[in-house]
Amino acid sequence: MVILSQISRLQINGDRLNDSINRLAKIGRTADGHICRLAFSPEDLQARNLVRRWMEEAGMSVHTDAAGNLIATYAGQVDGAPALATGSHIDTVPSGGPYDGVLGVLAGIEVVRVLRENNLRLNHPLEVIVFSDEENTMIGSRAMAGNLNLEEAISVADALSAAGGDWDTVTSAQRSRREIAAFVELHVEQGSVLESTRKQIGVVQGVVGMNRYAITINGYANHAGTTPMHLREDALIAAAQLVLAVQNLALEQPSQPVATVGKLNVTPNAANIVPGRVELTVDMRDLSQQVLDEMTLRLTQELGAIAQRTNTQIDITPILRVAPSPAADTIQATIQSVCQDLGLSYQMMPSRAGHDAMEMGRFTDMGMIFVPSEGGVSHSGEEYTSPEQCNQGANVLLNTLLRLDALYPCA
Repeated sequence: MVILSQISRLQINGDRLNDSINRLAKIGRTADGHICRLAFSPEDLQARNLVRRWMEEAGMSVHTDAAGNLIATYAGQVDGAPALATGSHIDTVPSGGPYDGVLGVLAGIEVVRVLRENNLRLNHPLEVIVFSDEENTMIGSRAMAGNLNLEEAISVADALSAAGGDWDTVTSAQRSRREIAAFVELHVEQGSVLESTRKQIGVVQGVVGMNRYAITINGYANHAGTTPMHLREDALIAAAQLVLAVQNLALEQPSQPVATVGKLNVTPNAANIVPGRVELTVDMRDLSQQVLDEMTLRLTQELGAIAQRTNTQIDITPILRVAPSPAADTIQATIQSVCQDLGLSYQMMPSRAGHDAMEMGRFTDMGMIFVPSEGGVSHSGEEYTSPEQCNQGANVLLNTLLRLDALYPCA
């Protein structure tokens, strides 16, 4: 069995990790400095081939499942033990940066390199996973969780085969807790909380759930000069009150949810016409489904009151509901303990953006480690996390996996 005292001195090779990040960033780099590796594009496939080579050179066996996930396994000492898993994605948005997703994948490979160089194997197998199409359909992690929406994912059905997947058998990618005992994802924060609090590590409490609605406000379009104020049925006035009400819905909750009116269309949208119709969206996010449901109830109550005050008709339609995915208490506590032992400051925080870990948490224990993003910038060629911060996150990942290996049973 692996004894923690034997390996407590281990550290990742920071120069090698950051060299890997820089080398991968050359694939798909555009003239304006952004990185474009859309899922299943030639650039994405080129990057996957490079990462696969690094996995194999690190002593892992590698295969691609039917959902296009690239899965590398570093064998453990105990036959039949469920795996400990880590990883993320390497596909990008059209104007992405070098760290989003990539850090989690390459740090996982670096963990295995360090173990192999020290002739060590965990009791559990260690898997490093490159999830397919995280930025669009999340087909990789959703298929692994058995949570795949086939209607949404069919848009990439033809592209799957180029990455080694198989649409006809995509549901075979589903895994269970018996196969993966725990999953830990290292990721850049993609926000500015850690930078603003001057903390080195984010211990993620979970990935928030989301309730999203389309709201339509119907008033009456009329002449802006000849319609007295008290006779108006102004849909935009109703919308303005709704925007402020949505803000207050979030501010009045102690759990600090977020709520956003992010899209708004005004009709007829002319300078001399009282607006007759407004279409908008409301997006609410929190770690607690109970809080989200309470916010939804309060929202519908506000809509009724606003409609009465403004003499308008307001309709609400659900368009998206994603359940929260809490991080396992055991993994959160382990990450905290590692930070304390490494002398790294940390912040407990939710992830308000979706990640592959969200889907992994649907069927097994999940945890996430955040490192700062300079200026909170992400999905941009300007996103930046310093080499030192990348190294700190990777060392936390290494030590977290070592401790989880001792905590989780092998049978």
